[in-house]
Amino acid sequence: MATTGRDRLLRAAIEHFARSGIGDQSLRAVAAAIGTSHRMLIYHFGSREGLLAEVVGAVEAEQRNILAALMSQNAEPSDWIRQFWSEVSHAARSYGPFFFELSAHAMQGRDHAAGLRTSLVEPWLEPITAMLVRAGCDPALAQARARLGLGTTRGLLHDALVTGDFEGADAAMELFIDLTVADLATPEPTGGPDHA
Repeated sequence: MATTGRDRLLRAAIEHFARSGIGDQSLRAVAAAIGTSHRMLIYHFGSREGLLAEVVGAVEAEQRNILAALMSQNAEPSDWIRQFWSEVSHAARSYGPFFFELSAHAMQGRDHAAGLRTSLVEPWLEPITAMLVRAGCDPALAQARARLGLGTTRGLLHDALVTGDFEGADAAMELFIDLTVADLATPEPTGGPDHA
């Protein structure tokens, strides 16, 4: 697929924010930093906040692509969950602060973040649910467990970004992986004379 001028500007903005963070940079300052004009950013993204929402959407899409690639491998769930955590916790050091800032904008109902109300959760649930079912999870419980896994991951990222304790978050994720895999490996009770 051909790369458009808009795609190139978006990629440049992602790399810029990864280097410098968001802070209180104006759209004009962002434009100057990535070698374009304020007018071009307005044309493609509408506003500073619109650009930020697009940046988060693009980073989220990249992470979902990483998840899909990991899930396509013939590996144990613990292995791909651990690898995915490694990828997202590394990316969070650059992208996490504006991810959570824009998530807050979505919670507050701000127009520029309206799309995030659906794009930050729903697109993740289907592939995680499918992985859990494939690993032996009861299909009736798999979507709730997918949401639990997504929420746990994001909560630990938030914890690590606020405290700076990525080692502690890594340890907590290891425990979560152990609990998840142990539960998947335990057959569901089938009933019978000894089962109440």
